[in-house]
Amino acid sequence: MRFEFATATRIIFGEDTAGTLPELARTFGVRPLVVTGASSERVAALISALSAETFAVPAEPTVDLVREGARRVQAAACDVIISLGGGSAIDAGKAIATIATNGGEPLEFLEVVGKGRAIAAAPLPFIAVPTTAGTGSEVTRNAVLASPEHGVKASLRSPLMLPRVALVDPELTYGLPPAVTACTGLDALTQLIEPYVSARANPLTDAICIEGMKHVAGSLRRAYRNGTDQQARRGMALASLFGGLALANAGLGVVHGFAAPLGGSWKAPHGALCAALLPHGMAANVAALRTRMSQHPALERYTAIARLLTGRADAAAEEGIEWVRALCGELNVPPLRTWGITEADLPGVVEKAAHASSMKANPLPLTGEELLALVTAAR
Repeated sequence: MRFEFATATRIIFGEDTAGTLPELARTFGVRPLVVTGASSERVAALISALSAETFAVPAEPTVDLVREGARRVQAAACDVIISLGGGSAIDAGKAIATIATNGGEPLEFLEVVGKGRAIAAAPLPFIAVPTTAGTGSEVTRNAVLASPEHGVKASLRSPLMLPRVALVDPELTYGLPPAVTACTGLDALTQLIEPYVSARANPLTDAICIEGMKHVAGSLRRAYRNGTDQQARRGMALASLFGGLALANAGLGVVHGFAAPLGGSWKAPHGALCAALLPHGMAANVAALRTRMSQHPALERYTAIARLLTGRADAAAEEGIEWVRALCGELNVPPLRTWGITEADLPGVVEKAAHASSMKANPLPLTGEELLALVTAAR
């Protein structure tokens, strides 16, 4: 057995920990750039306490936005980058910190559609402070960027990109609206299920995934119904953190394989895409495993997932899929067609998804017909 595990230099978790951010930032630099989401009202007091330059990320980050952020860093001589927001703000901050010290051109280093050049210089010190509970980007070594001209999303990736500090304060998620709670929470669940059945799973990520799925099962519905439920918000913040730890060290699968081209071509939130695809991705994998690889260990893992989520010791893999499908219904997850994705678009989406980096860790290769059936069902 051989595996590696890498994460942020330091993880700080707990209610009321966000108040330590100004002091933490001063240990890395004196001129911070704070990267925020489209709305920064929930963290306005923190931004004020930092006395920093700010850079807003109005939607999921693009190559052009990161290029502009790196220019801002250089013009203002910023020496530490802090992201206060959801996955978009954190990925943007991570990418800006990297590009600012590596030549200023994201496409030189971007996977799939760029040149994929290795990142050689250490990024500026980066602190990640999530205000949603879904992406786990605060503990990952990549930043996902959209390249609209290529119609796809791809990653900057390097162990050097791991944050210096991941500061996770569940209180920062109390103001999330139900729809955002649902989609980010189901993204977290996806990022616990896919690494658990991944071709690169290992005992350390297994333990993290199991614990994270327990938190989602006990907390997501409660957080959706009551956004100020302290225990539920804490459980989802942990689940999101654990999902980031797992995916960074064991990979993902077919759901994220589709999310990359869909998110690159349509203005749909990443979490909403994952939520719409998750039960169908699970069903496609289980059916393919039963048909072609009935002794594959991932099939037993889907059974274990069903028992964790349903709380029933005799649950079968298909009952786990139905549990997720029912949860998506309760949380009013919109289908893919909501975002303007037509049936005619799907063959092109399948072609791009088949080459996505996330697809490499799926427990088995799916055929083109299986991929088309999956995304058709999700539409």
